[in-house]
Amino acid sequence: MSIKGRGTDSNPANRFDKLHVNLEHEVPPVMAGDEVEEVAPRTQLFRDSSKSILAENNSPDLGFRYSINPYRGCEHGCAYCYARPTHEYLGFSAGLDFETKIMVKENAPDLLREKFMSKSWRPELIVLSGNTDCYQPVERKIGLTRKILQVMLEFGNPVGVITKNALITRDVEVLRELAKKNLVSCTLSITSLDNDLAAALEPRTSRPQARLNAVRILSDAGVPVNVNVAPMIPGLNDHEMPAILKAASENGARSAAFIPVRLPLAVLPIFSDWLEKHRPLRKEKVLSNIRDIRGGKLNDSQFGTRMKGEGAKADQIRQMFRIYSAKYGLDKKFPELSLEQFVRPSNQLTLF
Repeated sequence: MSIKGRGTDSNPANRFDKLHVNLEHEVPPVMAGDEVEEVAPRTQLFRDSSKSILAENNSPDLGFRYSINPYRGCEHGCAYCYARPTHEYLGFSAGLDFETKIMVKENAPDLLREKFMSKSWRPELIVLSGNTDCYQPVERKIGLTRKILQVMLEFGNPVGVITKNALITRDVEVLRELAKKNLVSCTLSITSLDNDLAAALEPRTSRPQARLNAVRILSDAGVPVNVNVAPMIPGLNDHEMPAILKAASENGARSAAFIPVRLPLAVLPIFSDWLEKHRPLRKEKVLSNIRDIRGGKLNDSQFGTRMKGEGAKADQIRQMFRIYSAKYGLDKKFPELSLEQFVRPSNQLTLF
């Protein structure tokens, strides 16, 4: 039985731990009308005392060098999330821990301001976020992402925002001001237009229509929006690609991209378990299709192919994307963001 509101109910062993103990416990039931529901574990917040804020990426598959992750772990609970194994470096599990034990970088805006004030900093695109979603539910209360965007605007440094949460529209005024200076682009990930599938696969994300509404709100505010049809899971949601691209175009998206599903390390058993519980009749077909785009394996960690897939099935998905992104006018590249707006406030202005 799955835990309501969570992407997994398991905590697979941390690959760095020599000892793993599975403790059996009962979750107390609560009444919801005439039905009994499981009580989802509460989210716990932990202070992240990192002394630096920029993560430097060395992957040739990514189009940016620097990223900021205000949070580690993600309440969205997406069953396929490639970032889950990063929680193991913190001593947690990639499973339920990843969704319920969230590290918060409270001083992220101050660390960013300090970095920008350094004479060694040269303006360069910074992406929010490269690993976990900067607009996950806890952001509603804490507001770190909003404060980081305000620092970007204060210094005139370009920023790219990636999210699957409509909470981004809360900050539309800040994003509008950044857009006026050609300092921002936003990417909304849309996995499916099927509410039932989205609710099971991405339990604490915004529902599909809410994300499309966010695309419209941002676009109407003059903020350039890209829609990422991701992840494409062959045999589960790849048939939705044309409809997603059409809806993205109708709501003002300027461009689109797609990424096939990745299942590194502990993500594979978590996703396989999700299929068994939520789509048992499709499980073997989906896993077989994933092998078809991953050279016979269920995951490919190689640079160059891990973000694209390979083989006939992957080629079919790419061809479908090319046809429909062109049909709906989403085959354009984003314009380069400005590096000319960067300025360090004087000490006197900083005091105020």
